[in-house]
Amino acid sequence: MSLRRKIADSNAFNNTIERLITGYVKFCYRTSRWTRSGFAPMEELVESGKPVIMVLWHQRLVMSPYLFDSSKGRICTLTSAARAGRLAGKVQERMGFDTIPMSSRKRHVALSREVLRRIKNGSSVGIAADGPRGPARVSSGVPIIWARSSGCRVFTISFAQKRTFKLPTWDKQMFPVPFSRGVLMCEEWTENVPRKPTPEQAEELRLSLEVALDRITDASDAAVGRSSAPRP
Repeated sequence: MSLRRKIADSNAFNNTIERLITGYVKFCYRTSRWTRSGFAPMEELVESGKPVIMVLWHQRLVMSPYLFDSSKGRICTLTSAARAGRLAGKVQERMGFDTIPMSSRKRHVALSREVLRRIKNGSSVGIAADGPRGPARVSSGVPIIWARSSGCRVFTISFAQKRTFKLPTWDKQMFPVPFSRGVLMCEEWTENVPRKPTPEQAEELRLSLEVALDRITDASDAAVGRSSAPRP
């Protein structure tokens, strides 16, 4: 095994990176001015013991611990088996989230069963609709399946800042910066999801969720004076 691989697989190294990223995100949040809008309906449900499904684009994942207040209720998110996905999951755990690791060996049916079990036990669920590998801003049908099976209400979320930096990843992952101005936004996706949608209905619902995610993401960018990113 190469030295680079040994370092990357080192628990001590990964713990250090997790602490640094967690500390950086918290520092950016504390030192910036944030405006929150649209969260009351979701938080009222969570505080009353009713779990929700929280959906966002993968690009805006970094600030997810501030898009769901884990002091009001439990939430679990899905993390990919890739090293970056595991790292993101550990950061979320440090900030109060539970995680469900995905695996190439775990069938989608088994994964959905685990998610629905968590929902039944009172935990909300968060998912990046275009994760973990994209394409960017193309929603999967997974949130629709969970909403249909659980009856949970679905909320789209996003964050934006006047100034940010983006990583050279497939989704142009967006990181906050300190001493800036930002917004945290939430909006319910209000489409009715039938228990047994036809394939055509399922595709219409998927596209509707995609439009809703684009709408709230573009609205958050506009709120801080950023131009919306072009669709891929």
